[in-house]
Amino acid sequence: MKSVIDMMDEIERGTDEILVRDDLVEKLKKGEPLRIKAGFDPTAPDLHLGHTVLINKLRQFQDLGHEVVFLIGDFTGMIGDPTGKNVTRKPLTREDVLINAASYKEQVFKILDPDKTTVVFNSEWMGDKSAADLIQLASRMTVARMLERDDFEKRYKGGQPIAIHEFIYPLIQGWDSVELKADVELGGTDQKFNLLMGRELQKQEGQPQQTVITMPILEGLDGVQKMSKSLGNYIGVNDSLDDMFGKIMSISDELMWRYYELLSFKPLGEIAELKHIVDEGGNPRDAKVVLAKEIVARFHSIESADQAEQNFINRFRKGAIPDEMPELELVGGEDGLPIANLLKEAGLTQSTSDAMRMIKQKAVKIDGEVVSDRSVRVVAGTIAVYQVGKRRFARITIV
Repeated sequence: MKSVIDMMDEIERGTDEILVRDDLVEKLKKGEPLRIKAGFDPTAPDLHLGHTVLINKLRQFQDLGHEVVFLIGDFTGMIGDPTGKNVTRKPLTREDVLINAASYKEQVFKILDPDKTTVVFNSEWMGDKSAADLIQLASRMTVARMLERDDFEKRYKGGQPIAIHEFIYPLIQGWDSVELKADVELGGTDQKFNLLMGRELQKQEGQPQQTVITMPILEGLDGVQKMSKSLGNYIGVNDSLDDMFGKIMSISDELMWRYYELLSFKPLGEIAELKHIVDEGGNPRDAKVVLAKEIVARFHSIESADQAEQNFINRFRKGAIPDEMPELELVGGEDGLPIANLLKEAGLTQSTSDAMRMIKQKAVKIDGEVVSDRSVRVVAGTIAVYQVGKRRFARITIV
């Protein structure tokens, strides 16, 4: 059995903050399984690697003998989490929530051990609460305390509206910890206020307070903005093996080490050795291949990782894409550059309508992958090879 020191070394790897660290040490010293809670609102049908930063940490707790409670926020999902938003988030319908929740349950067990995971829905206790119950819950916190939250404060000072129901969200997330008697709750750094709300409500209820562990937010493929499907800078858990491999190979050499830090299960010593080799003149592409194969093997299989590498070699190293081509920089703007505009501005098509036609004919590729969605927007920081037809290529950086 591992010592508490060894367990803390593993738990602290890749974390941003542990509140309160000494409390967690004392809990581990008791040698009893802890209830580790993490909540996910099913706001979209697919998980991406940004989500797995936290899920990987849950798996570490499982491997240390603890119980994971994977909370699907079907009730809170219909409210809309205001975290990080400068406008009120559109609530989801009950039907949307249930469809997305079913997809989450399927994908999460690609990482978590089903035998050590309890999946719960917070509608199980919130759905039975009356209006009076919610008013009583709201009475536990002041408006002044709510405005201490960074995004609420910014919106208030900026004259942006804050709907009353948005104040309810952190309270419900905190109450989930009371219902579950959580010993530890994990969340992104942007969730710190909500996680601490759980500690406060547990204290009010006379329960031991949960330890809060915040995990870093993973940057997307652009290396700048948070990984997000809406921004198109994501790697999906359900991506095909070739898409997954190719996207990882497309990230910058600098971002690669960030992905190693937050996504790899390799011992820190092995990662340090890979970095040393690159620093001494080794090809960063080789280290990137190692990372890409590890991720593909996790979500597909070891055989799939080998196949993805071979497919990549076939596309990029056997003449599928020329070694020399025009290199351009295009301005993406805040919302990214629509793919049709990008192709026109790069001179790869004569017009945006021509670009749309070529996409419809499946004659447009990004890094060797066919583009089928004409609504794709390419965000700032993205570097990729664009191909139209068999002979028109350009390596384009979006700034």
